[in-house]
Amino acid sequence: MLLAALGCSRPQAHGAAAHASSERVLNVYNWSDYIQPTVVADFEKEYGVHVNYDVFDSNEILETKLLTGHTNYDIVVPSGAFLERQLQADVYRKLDKSLLPNLKNVDPEVARAEAIYDPGNQYSVDYTWITSGVGYNSAEIKARMPDAPVDSLDMIFKPELVAHFADCGVTLLDSAEDVLQLALNYLHIDPNSTRKEDYERAEGVLLAVRPYIRAFDSTEYMNGLANKEFCISMSWSGDYAASRARAKAAGVDVNLAFTVPKEGANGSFDAFLIPTGAPHPQAAHAFLNFMMEPRVIAAVTNYIHYANDNLAANAFVDPQILNDPSVYPTPEVEARLYESAEVSPALERIRTRTWTRIKTAK
Repeated sequence: MLLAALGCSRPQAHGAAAHASSERVLNVYNWSDYIQPTVVADFEKEYGVHVNYDVFDSNEILETKLLTGHTNYDIVVPSGAFLERQLQADVYRKLDKSLLPNLKNVDPEVARAEAIYDPGNQYSVDYTWITSGVGYNSAEIKARMPDAPVDSLDMIFKPELVAHFADCGVTLLDSAEDVLQLALNYLHIDPNSTRKEDYERAEGVLLAVRPYIRAFDSTEYMNGLANKEFCISMSWSGDYAASRARAKAAGVDVNLAFTVPKEGANGSFDAFLIPTGAPHPQAAHAFLNFMMEPRVIAAVTNYIHYANDNLAANAFVDPQILNDPSVYPTPEVEARLYESAEVSPALERIRTRTWTRIKTAK
């Protein structure tokens, strides 16, 4: 167990911890493959709370449930671009920060960035932060094109280049937001554009390469890169790093690399929030505070390979991960990142219809 190994077991004391034992259940809704396996069991053991842990694979699925109401979830994990709109819809309850003493560990710079979506950081606790880019199998790419522009989006958006790699497997994320914004940025258009004609141009770029795309996928591509099923995958930074670690653990000889393209890419975060009407708010606060324990969140980063913003955790993060610029970007990489803005219902409809046409090639 993680707590035993780390020496983290503590008696229940004040605040959320004192009340969590009266709430014997906690319902969590998180992304798939997005937590260190023993963390939930360790929380259950320490607080005497049974956790029902469900997973999803897109922000849209989570948002639909939240806006429908009565989800019965105590903790959910949306991405930053969806947070502002959801807060305006009044689907979250404010945090009781007196129950979260471990907030002191949060990097103030990241908290200020998150406050763009959640003014005053009243509702959200950052979980991980994310960079999008392209993961690829260096040997397979070199074999097909020795001078492939691995630092550029040309490698996935120029049909005459993508065609070279179709046989070894090219995938894009199954995320309208991420893919369409990347295409807009590639066209030197504001990735947060609200203009229908801009999305038509992005659609043209993607339909041109659609014949060479093997899959739109946001989960299985991690294994696909690791087992050589795919050779190029639009990827989130932590997923690429996890793919590399899985290949190494399985003894697969594959040289994976990752680039944040020179044209730019999305930088974002996922956060913990407590829905309005959560049936177990005290247990939810206890869980959030537990996740901000430096050794706990470091163990999560060491497993899922996504960066966290807990400064006290850096001492416990695997140095290979902490010093990997694809996970913890350098200032030079950060300068190439853009952030997603709030999306109106009208723009969401444009995105959804555009994305459907791209995926179905109709």
